[in-house]
Amino acid sequence: MFINSSLDEVKRRENALKFIASLVKEKGRSSLHDLSGLAGGFPVEESDLELLETYAGPAYFYQSLQKEGIFHLGGEKVLAFNRTSAAILATIMALVKPGEEVIHYLPQLPSHPSIPRSAKLQGAIYSEYDNLKDFKLGDKTALVVITGSTMDHQIIPRDDFEKIIQISHKQGINVLVDDASGARLRTVVYNQPRAMDMGADLVVTSTDKLMDGPRAGLMAGKIQLIDQIADKAHQFGLEAQPPVVAGIVRALQTFNPQRILDSIKRKDSLHHQLKDLMNSFEKTPTGVMISADDLLKEVTAPETDLFVSEREVATLMAMILLKDHHIVTIPAVGMPGVSTTIRLDLASRDAENVDNTQICHAIKDSLQKLKKIILDGEKCLKLLYEPEDCI
Repeated sequence: MFINSSLDEVKRRENALKFIASLVKEKGRSSLHDLSGLAGGFPVEESDLELLETYAGPAYFYQSLQKEGIFHLGGEKVLAFNRTSAAILATIMALVKPGEEVIHYLPQLPSHPSIPRSAKLQGAIYSEYDNLKDFKLGDKTALVVITGSTMDHQIIPRDDFEKIIQISHKQGINVLVDDASGARLRTVVYNQPRAMDMGADLVVTSTDKLMDGPRAGLMAGKIQLIDQIADKAHQFGLEAQPPVVAGIVRALQTFNPQRILDSIKRKDSLHHQLKDLMNSFEKTPTGVMISADDLLKEVTAPETDLFVSEREVATLMAMILLKDHHIVTIPAVGMPGVSTTIRLDLASRDAENVDNTQICHAIKDSLQKLKKIILDGEKCLKLLYEPEDCI
């Protein structure tokens, strides 16, 4: 086994970032193809720079943040956080007491780790469901969380969405929607309403997912709840700082769903080409993906005595794609506990700089290399943890 703890994942991520730093320094940013869908950006204007101060910044950008944030998410008031995970933690700290229960419904298990981890930090009970027939509230339930779109872009049906909100409100329980990418996927691709328009009390989105903002969280909701959550956020330093707020505002102002819509057509063509290499590739709303389980089946014979896990084989594939072909996917650079799915997001800005033929070649070549090293522990460890100069 090569990845035995979250600390190992931190080391893997550091190795990947060191390679990216070397590549960008030697060959420039255009040599890197970030297809993770999480590249984000920081589209501040030159006139913003002198306002990125502790007090002037929040004062200057506050009204624009409220206007643009409410337009994007709905609700009565918005609040910016340094991460979506920070927003979730602040919400649970504000609305859930130790010993009370957080119930989470999502289209497909498992959940993003930030939700159960936040519940655990607060001393709360945590339960999760991905089948509406199993969903139930208890006497201690204090908060219901709905994930609009999973880490692998599985979307919750609108009927289920509205039914959970109705059930929760009938018992007087607030509903937080974790709409990290769903605030755009659900609305742009599936024509679903905004979470607040379906009756949610709170919604949070990631401003770097399928939009060009910084890696941060933006929450919208009812004024009373937002104020309670803001109190916790400021106590523990979870709120976004002025430069991040400026980046969020400019990203919201420049958001254009057309790139997401354009990726829908292109994914069909790429999926068709990749099927000639691997039958296991599936379509996502904005690209293609292969699960760690299917990847493991592709690279090993059924009778092989394996000493690698699904997470490890996906991470190895992602590291080959990065180091040999300069393609960024989530298993290589993501935080500990991220999805193990290799996802190529064609709504990413960098997708414009790499064509389908290049992507197919990278997948084919990386798969062949993975098959060669998968049973060589020394080479696998080197790939995951030892720095390499860019090619």
